[in-house]
Amino acid sequence: MSVSSLDDAGYRDTGPAARRAAPGALLAGALGNALEWYDFAAYGFLAAIFARNFFPASDAFVGLIAAFGIFAASFLMRPIGGVLFGHIGDNYGRRPALFISAAMMTASTVAIGLLPTYATIGALAPVLLLMLRLLQGLSIGGEYTTSAIFLAENAAPGRRGLVASFAGCGASGGTLLGSMVGAVTALMMSTDDLIAWGWRIPFLLGIVLGGFTLYLRNAAIEHGPPRPTRAPGAKAELPLMAALRSDGADMARAAALNLTLGAGFYMLFVYLTTYMQQVDGLTQRLSLQINTISMIAVLVLAPMFAALSDRVGRKPVIIAGLVGMVLFSWPLFRLLESGAQGALLGQLGFAVLTACYAGPIPATLVEMFRPGARCTALSLSYNVALGLAGGTAPMVAVYLVNREAFDMGPAVYLIGISLVSLAAALTLKERSGASLT
Repeated sequence: MSVSSLDDAGYRDTGPAARRAAPGALLAGALGNALEWYDFAAYGFLAAIFARNFFPASDAFVGLIAAFGIFAASFLMRPIGGVLFGHIGDNYGRRPALFISAAMMTASTVAIGLLPTYATIGALAPVLLLMLRLLQGLSIGGEYTTSAIFLAENAAPGRRGLVASFAGCGASGGTLLGSMVGAVTALMMSTDDLIAWGWRIPFLLGIVLGGFTLYLRNAAIEHGPPRPTRAPGAKAELPLMAALRSDGADMARAAALNLTLGAGFYMLFVYLTTYMQQVDGLTQRLSLQINTISMIAVLVLAPMFAALSDRVGRKPVIIAGLVGMVLFSWPLFRLLESGAQGALLGQLGFAVLTACYAGPIPATLVEMFRPGARCTALSLSYNVALGLAGGTAPMVAVYLVNREAFDMGPAVYLIGISLVSLAAALTLKERSGASLT
């Protein structure tokens, strides 16, 4: 029997007890994140090569900062993408938002693999690279949040944390895949070939993952969450305005909560490959291998911590992960400076803390907002945080390590960000298992 309820903005939504998506639809909901983060990870891992191919070679530091600057610039489009795809998801349903974002990401990823370099077309090369990265930032702005909402809305209340964590697992899986493809590419060719043309391979392979994602989303997500409809006589209101009016405080709390997710993830699993090469003197091949092992650990542990949050609550698990970040970031970065074995142990330590914190986050965020403006409120708050902290984290780390010669600068930065998120986590209302309507 269908069960519905009406929220205070006059929206009606069907409760999860009334519907369950097929496994294929859930896979389609999660898989787009793998595509989105695969490209972002591949770019981050190959940043040093992009610096050589797309910027003048007169200053290696300036080239690296410029490469990570384009990485950061794409994040500035994420809040715009969050508003755009949030509007689509709230007004036209989750399915079209998920399909359009994946199509946009697939096209721009393959286009990066075909770009001519600075040596071929001069200053136009970094301009085209920037435009494609901005397009990717726009598409990813609605992907993670819309898929997390789709998964949570189709999960049994007692398993919502576990099911929604697959959105994060898709992101971790994409980062892992990007790391693996980068490592295998570097392993199979010389450094000269990797710089000359091998860097294109990970981006051109994006068409395989993108095509599969689009096929699943077109074929499988046929009976996802219905579009919220207003009751007769209810006042029409844009989702953005409804979100700001009714959910402003929770949006600010969600943004603060996501600061560590952004800064931590992109610093610890994208930038650290560069850090290990510069500080430890490890080869690109070895640093990518260490990163791959650490990402596997996150991929395995995050659903376990999410399932734990279904039993003991989201708040204690999230707080434990953030307290760990505050207490152990400094000693773990010290480990990262002590050679290959120390780098592996240090990054594995960060993998455990990241999984503890990030595993329950998708369900926690979905549970914070009402259905009528959920996509918009969650997408905007999440992407503002990721734009501020995630996109800039590698650039800040490069500046602290290279220009200020402060190898422990990234640790201090991560501790500060984690303290802000911890303050937000302490004010969370526990809603695990509660109705999403």
